[in-house]
Amino acid sequence: MHLIWENLMKNLMQLWTGQFKELDCGSGDYEIESTVWDAIGAASAESGSHIPYVFGPRPPNVASNKISWTADTRSFWTQFMAPVLLDGRFKQRRYYDHFVALVKLLRRCLQFEITAGEVAELRTGFQEWVLTYEEYYYQYDPERLSACPVTIHALLHIADSITTTGPVWATWAFLMERYCGILQPAIRSRRFPYSSLNRHVLDRARLTQIKLIYPNARSQLCLTAVKTETGRRVPGYDTCILLPTHTRTLVDHALRQRITGALCTRFKSVTAHALRQAIPEEVDEWGKVRILNDGDTIRAAALDTPGEDSRDATFVRYEVLVDQNARYRNLNIVLQPKTFYGRLLRIFEIQLSVIAPGPANRTPSSPPQLPPPVVLAAIQTCHIERSNNDLDIHYYTRMGNTDYVDITTIQCVVGRVKDRGRFAIIDRSGSLARALFREDESND
Repeated sequence: MHLIWENLMKNLMQLWTGQFKELDCGSGDYEIESTVWDAIGAASAESGSHIPYVFGPRPPNVASNKISWTADTRSFWTQFMAPVLLDGRFKQRRYYDHFVALVKLLRRCLQFEITAGEVAELRTGFQEWVLTYEEYYYQYDPERLSACPVTIHALLHIADSITTTGPVWATWAFLMERYCGILQPAIRSRRFPYSSLNRHVLDRARLTQIKLIYPNARSQLCLTAVKTETGRRVPGYDTCILLPTHTRTLVDHALRQRITGALCTRFKSVTAHALRQAIPEEVDEWGKVRILNDGDTIRAAALDTPGEDSRDATFVRYEVLVDQNARYRNLNIVLQPKTFYGRLLRIFEIQLSVIAPGPANRTPSSPPQLPPPVVLAAIQTCHIERSNNDLDIHYYTRMGNTDYVDITTIQCVVGRVKDRGRFAIIDRSGSLARALFREDESND
């Protein structure tokens, strides 16, 4: 895959800017005006403030910064930023569509799991892409043969490589680069560097074998500190923890009404009046939530104090059940999961007081019980105006209403690309962070 990021994409960018081996457009018209390319570069750099740090390094200016590009940054720019920034920039739409077809193929290559049928689609897809590339850029002109480097031909072998060695991530060069980064600090002798490397590799191999033979000794033999999650663990919320800043917030009338509305969907057998009375005068408010098992850390905008070079990690994707027949009074309720995007404003931990059972569940032997704590998220929704579902990119220009939902509906943090007065939401999680809804359980 390094050949794609370091060679193929670099060559395409040079073709679009008229800097590839002194080739002109020939009979085509794929070059982007220099002023337009400068605007694309400025938007790339500006969007770094709207993309969380977990997405990777801050994207450089594609037009002026020729030094900061790596395989990692060019991969991210290609998959998530370029489909937004290049839309409408070419004089002819066919060049953009051709590039987006490449992005779709590359994303499929990078899937964690890939089926034999998908590999067959990759093989056909790359064949069609290369043929179209030759039509658009080579133009079947022997004088333009330099437009067809070996990296174009290499695309035709990706499907066979996946069939032979497995998914791309199992054999790509990022792992070796990471390993080389681990080895470099092991060089303790300038005179005998290879002896230091050999000893370090041998010692690590021995420790690895000991851990396999004696699993109970893993923690004692670990060369790095064992990661432990610290923060507020709320009973009943096993998938996330709450992190400072922490404060106590007075519940005014408006906030009480919003919290009551959210609780009514959770405690269906309790009246709204009883829930309203059970809400305390003050609730705990938190500044961050972290999804466990290597999930994202998301900030609440109300308690966030961003620095000059900070990167926004307040926008999220969340999924809730929505009644498809909400507009029709006489039809039965039909709940369907729906995805929303918005900005996490506040995080509330609420310990309700004792709630009396509803009339339907009231019996002499059912005394009032203290309900478990509830964690709610106040999320201001993004008013989605257009979506590219194939690339999972969604566009908006204004914010909508504020929803109060359970904190577990939040699936992941998302990034944004600002371009020509609008924002495009980019989501790197794919199918790895999707909500699974179970049958409703009674909450009395």
